[in-house]
Amino acid sequence: MRETFFKLPRQWFAAWLARRLPPVQSIRLQQQHIFIVPTRTGIAYAAALLLMLLVAINYQNSLAYALTFLLASLGLLTMFHTWRNLAGLTLSAAGSSPCFAGEYGNYRLRLHSAKNAYQAIAVGWHAKQLTLVDVEQQSEQLLELSLLGKQRGWQHAPRLRIETRFPLGLFVAWSQIDLAQSILVYPQPLHDVDLLVSGQGDENDAEQASPSAGVDDYQGLAAWQEGDSLRRIHWKAWSKGQGLLVKQFTEQQGQQQVLDFTQVPGDLEFRLSVLCAQVLKISQTDQPYSLLLPHQELGPDSGVEHRQRCLRALALYGVEQP
Repeated sequence: MRETFFKLPRQWFAAWLARRLPPVQSIRLQQQHIFIVPTRTGIAYAAALLLMLLVAINYQNSLAYALTFLLASLGLLTMFHTWRNLAGLTLSAAGSSPCFAGEYGNYRLRLHSAKNAYQAIAVGWHAKQLTLVDVEQQSEQLLELSLLGKQRGWQHAPRLRIETRFPLGLFVAWSQIDLAQSILVYPQPLHDVDLLVSGQGDENDAEQASPSAGVDDYQGLAAWQEGDSLRRIHWKAWSKGQGLLVKQFTEQQGQQQVLDFTQVPGDLEFRLSVLCAQVLKISQTDQPYSLLLPHQELGPDSGVEHRQRCLRALALYGVEQP
């Protein structure tokens, strides 16, 4: 009942905030971006001043008047310094790190100061979970804020809350900025499911594996050429006057592995999760493999870049680009 009561005002405030502070990649906080309100400590401070004023009026005590107005002036001066501790600070998006569904990914944020020094700046997604940072004069600070990846595809970051209660905590100056950041969320890998990986070629090709350069079996000696490793030089042959010879080794090159979307049973998300786990598994072996998706084919290739392309294709399959 309580949530229903506050739902409409929250929706109105979110719509108003979107109009006042639209999404941007970088923003320099100015007067129209910063809001300031008293904290609970500030409200208690104001109540104490009101009580002191009533006592001064009742007893017509000049010292009580002087102390009351002195503390009131201090409170007003504190409000100005609290607002000033945010004004002029530049916030900008600095990229993000992909993650798997159900894990935490990192959004990178850059805070830059052109003139002033900023103390006790709190940044985070929620008011109860903020990270404190100081930004020195004419310097910048890089922050990483983590957020749970809920489902595969592009996940837009919520509005970033930035606030300060410096210097006395009587007021809080805050803003909620949308830096238009998104993080790529890969499918959640299912490692417990075994997938029969098909090979490219017929059965005769699979049985007749071709040898390639490697480190498994000793093949013989060959004349040294520029670029050959010194570790493979046959020094005994050189000492006998036979010239520089290098040892050659071979390894058996097996079938190229193919991950085919159509060969995996189950619904869409299950298929993508199984393929994601297989990409991670095969990429550890440094063997070439291909990923076949409807209307898309990746590979054959190997290495970190190929793995990232496959994971990106799985994450964005059937998802609209932001």
